[in-house]
Formats: sequence, structure tokens, C-alpha cells
Amino acid sequence: MARSTPGVRLLPNAITVLALCSGLSAVQFTLTGNYILAIGAIGVAAVLDSLDGRIARLLDATSKMGAELDSLADAISFGIAPALVIYIWQNNGDRFGWMIALVFAVCMILRLARFNTLLDDTEQPPYAGEFFVGVPAPAGGLLVLLPLTLTLEFGDGWWSSRPVVALWTVAIAALLISRLPTLSLKTVRVPAKFAAPLLLGVALLAATIILYPLIALAIAMVLYLVHLPYAVRRYRWLARHPEAWDVPAKERRAIRRARSHRRLGLRRPRLRRVAGAARRAVTRPLGNQAPSPDGERPVPRGRAASTDRTRSWRRTGLRLRQREEDE
Repeated sequence: MARSTPGVRLLPNAITVLALCSGLSAVQFTLTGNYILAIGAIGVAAVLDSLDGRIARLLDATSKMGAELDSLADAISFGIAPALVIYIWQNNGDRFGWMIALVFAVCMILRLARFNTLLDDTEQPPYAGEFFVGVPAPAGGLLVLLPLTLTLEFGDGWWSSRPVVALWTVAIAALLISRLPTLSLKTVRVPAKFAAPLLLGVALLAATIILYPLIALAIAMVLYLVHLPYAVRRYRWLARHPEAWDVPAKERRAIRRARSHRRLGLRRPRLRRVAGAARRAVTRPLGNQAPSPDGERPVPRGRAASTDRTRSWRRTGLRLRQREEDE
């Protein structure tokens, strides 16, 4: 692929700068008391952050400067800005609240530093590219705002109390620097037959965000938390099955199903015709048999003429009533 022109190569960096400005604007909206716009600004920064890297790869405009700029923008938009939003909302002037805000901002920066070091690690297994190590920066910046989102939508409650908000902020900070595997949407591939339902889902999601933005954001954050156990289970399964590292997702599901059948001791059922023939051979009286014309296999007397008709009934899944042998 030919290298992009200098003007086009600046486009990903321009998107990163816009994400940085959007994240910083969240602090300004918070200072004026407009918390809804503050949450929206951080959400816009998350969307722009997901676009700059993809556009850079599509345009073949990746650069070392762009990678460093992206990390700095993430540190401000999803580390410093959310920490200040929570501090101004809950703990304006409180020393303990400021300490909690510092903990979150520092954990976000440490998470980004570890992410940059893992980019140069060539000893990771092939399936490691499907996961993030810890909660990614945009998700962490939005998750920490969940108590504020619920308060704006439903009013004050237990979720808006200072101890709960402090514990929630520390918990999200711990998820940022944890070794917990989380799914990466960069490697998700949608089959062609699911394209139309996916586009319909995107339209419904857009309508929900426009009509009920805070509720949609809260549901998205809760669903993200729910997926964490599945991500851990998937990561551990791949670690135990090297034969599935380089195969598509459809074949991986087949491997899981096959192994689950063997683990439960299940076997494939035999053909009905074979099982029925074996059962009749055991229960058939010996005195009611005559040698076959070729002399190799006995044929029951009185039933040779109706063999074709009986087989036709069996092919349709029906059974004939057996007459009593005593008659």
C-alpha cells in the first residue's frame, strides 16, 4: 500500500487532539454545573479515541508521535478529567476526596504506561491480541461516572453517597491496573448474514441514545461489567487449548462442544435401523427362523413377503403392530 500524503497523515492526530479537547471541556462543563454535558464530552472523547487508531491503520498513517499523543490524550480525557468531575461533584474542597481523585488519575496513567510496554512484547501468545490487560482507558473513564449518571437520571440515592462513590472510584481504579482480561472489540468480526441485524441494532441504539442518553449510557456500563466473567472464562479456556489459538471462532465453538461431550461421557446415538435390527435379533424366537436362500443368514418365516412394506413404514418413522406369535 502506498504511503499517504502528509495532509492525510495528520488526520488521525487531529482526531486525537479533538478527543483531548473534548475531555478537557468536561472539566469546564463541571465547573459551570452542567454535569450532563460533562458526561457527554467524555463520551465523545471515547468515541473519537476509538476512531483515531483505526483511521491511522486504514490510511497507513501510523507513527511514533501519534502513539505517544494518543496515550497523553487518554491520560487527560479518561484519567484527569473524570477524576476532577467526581471531585467537584462530591468532594469540592475535601482532602479525602482529593486523595481518591489522585488515586484514580495515577492508576489510569499506570494502566496506559503498561499498555505501551505490552505493544513491544513479542512473547505473548497469539490469542493475547483478542484481550486487553485490565479495563481499557475509555471504559474506565466512563465507568467511574456511573454514580453521577444514576444521580442525574434518578436523583439522590445510596449510589450518590460519599462512601459509595469513594469505594466505586477505588474499585474502578483497581480494575484499571489489574491483570483481568477484557475483550477487545478490535478483533471482533461480524459474519455477512448478521450485517442487517447489526445495522438495525445500531439504529435502535442511536434512537435510545438520542431519547434516553443517560439511561443508555448506564445500561452500556452495566453490560460491560457483566461481560468481565465471560472474558476471564474465555481467556482461561484459550490458555488451556493451544490447538484453538489459530482457528476461527466457529471452529473454536466446535472444539468446545466436542470436548464438553467427551467430558460428560456422551456418545452419538446409533442409527435407529441398526438398533432395531439388533433388538429384534435378540428377542426373536429361534424356532421361527428358516435358512436364507444363500445359506448364510436366517430369514423369519411368514415375514419375508412383507419385508419391503415394513421397511417403507420404518423409513417414515412408523411402526407396525406385531401380531401375537401364539396365534
